[in-house]
Amino acid sequence: MNDHWYEIENIETVDSPSISLYLEHLKFNIEEMVSMVHGQTDRLMPHIKTNKMPRVMELLLGSGISKFKSSTISEAEIAAEAGAKAVCIAHQLVGPKLDRFLRLMEHYPNTEFSTLVDNLDSAELLNQKAKEKELTANIYIDINNGMDRSGIQIGPGLDELINYLKICKSLNFKGLHAYDGHLRDSDFEVRNQKIEQGVMDVVVYFDALRVDYPHAQLICGGTPSFTSHLLQENRITSPGTCVLWDWGYGEKLTEQNFKHAAILVTRVISKPTEGIITVDLGHKSVAAENPIDKRVKFLNLDGYELLSQSEEHGVIKVKDWDKYKVGDVLYGIPYHICPSINLHDEVSVIENGKKVDTWEITARKRKLRF
Repeated sequence: MNDHWYEIENIETVDSPSISLYLEHLKFNIEEMVSMVHGQTDRLMPHIKTNKMPRVMELLLGSGISKFKSSTISEAEIAAEAGAKAVCIAHQLVGPKLDRFLRLMEHYPNTEFSTLVDNLDSAELLNQKAKEKELTANIYIDINNGMDRSGIQIGPGLDELINYLKICKSLNFKGLHAYDGHLRDSDFEVRNQKIEQGVMDVVVYFDALRVDYPHAQLICGGTPSFTSHLLQENRITSPGTCVLWDWGYGEKLTEQNFKHAAILVTRVISKPTEGIITVDLGHKSVAAENPIDKRVKFLNLDGYELLSQSEEHGVIKVKDWDKYKVGDVLYGIPYHICPSINLHDEVSVIENGKKVDTWEITARKRKLRF
């Protein structure tokens, strides 16, 4: 592979700070994801939160993938607009989002929408609101299998919720959802063991549940556990980050063969003192939830240290200070692409080393039509 594959010939057409999307790598990642499930695209439910772009959704749909997972109603909306067969909003909806969800169902009758529920009160409220609109809402029960972020644990409370759903005539139970994003060990054997141990009780419960619900589905995991859950044919997998890939997962998930498709473009804007360059990549342009040394890895910079970031500035300590000029372009891989994408309005599309198009990151908006 060309060590300088990321360099853009017509870089003068690319503003900074920004994200460039490398079309060949994007297409490779989609093909790789499909090949990992041996073409069984019905076992894939990619997460939209990573890319948020209608044009990427078109490529995913063109590969035969028809079901998706989203975090927001906006993400679900762009999927439906693109022609998705099914979208699960993997977030328990509260407040006005319940009404927005039902309006979404009404407007896109050809897309099967669903959402998550993990308690009786939420089930009751959604059932009531769906009944008022004479709709039937599809729901998955969110299971807490160790992450302790959302969901209900296997036990009497889950039994009670399952039984309660039987009297909710405006809810349609679709199955279980279990997310294990906390399991990210670099060693695949260790990670796989933890993932299977964590999902064991869920699988036992699910198998028993299918006696009464033979069409129930089990949606499992994200990108870190994709390589584990795809080994079990009765599980639907939900990778997302792998569509674009990033430094964090590329470093940890070494058994996954994805390529970096989204690269940060930044420029040197000042050389305030010897040994220091400042770029226009502040924490408004790259996810800042990690420590300063785990935010971006520069591809064409050696022996550097990112010292600090403010809103519009990144301060970098460098060797060979004299060789850098104001206006020089740096390319960087974000440690976490999902929140980084959410900071930008659009991407520059790069094909054969040149910018050829601009795609809008439409679903970074919290609200579109609904």
